[in-house]
Amino acid sequence: MPTRTARTAWDGGLQDGSGQVELSSSKVGTYDVSFPKRAADDAQGTTSPEELIAAAHSACFAMQFSNEIAEAGGTPQSLEVTADVSLGPDKDNGGFKLTGIALKVRGEVEGLDAEGFKKAAEAAKAGCPVSKALTGVDITLDAALVD
Repeated sequence: MPTRTARTAWDGGLQDGSGQVELSSSKVGTYDVSFPKRAADDAQGTTSPEELIAAAHSACFAMQFSNEIAEAGGTPQSLEVTADVSLGPDKDNGGFKLTGIALKVRGEVEGLDAEGFKKAAEAAKAGCPVSKALTGVDITLDAALVD
């Protein structure tokens, strides 16, 4: 199996510094990062580790879920997955930590009822490699079929 690489170049301190994260393996882009913007409600055109984790988790979950649907006898027509990754204070150890991940999926699937859809979604949450890597974070799931 392949290894994927990203690289970050950082200049300055935490509060006054900034950097660029490069998606090296795919070469699809380089994105600005900054701690003050990471901690702000408005990212002002920068990304953050949390947004990158959210992207990875939503993509991984969608792939795993499409497989779980097929294994349950369904046919996925479309899936829309969002992942909201929250950053907050680490009261036990100081600093910050990921405080939660909320996965939300809405899908059009042939051959599964609402219960089967939710069961496959739970299996995808448990089986997704990114979910497995993030076991120290509370991950919630909201899964529903759309008409």
